[in-house]
Amino acid sequence: MGKPKKQVRIDRQWCKGCGICVAFCPKGVLILDEEGIAKWAYPEKCINCFLCEMRCPDLAIELA
Repeated sequence: MGKPKKQVRIDRQWCKGCGICVAFCPKGVLILDEEGIAKWAYPEKCINCFLCEMRCPDLAIELA
C-alpha cells in the first residue's frame, strides 16, 4: 500500500482568486468558485503533485 493521499486545504481569506493554481493543475482538480476563490472541486482526480501549493503567491494552499 502507498502513502495516504493528502488533502488540498485552501485558506479562503488568503486566496485572492488569481487562478494560478487552476492554470498549473495538470489534472484540472481546482476551479474558481462563484466568489472567485480557489476550490478543490475534484479531489478524486488529484495526484498530489504539489504544483498548486508551490505556485500560490499568497501561500493560501497547503497539502496536508
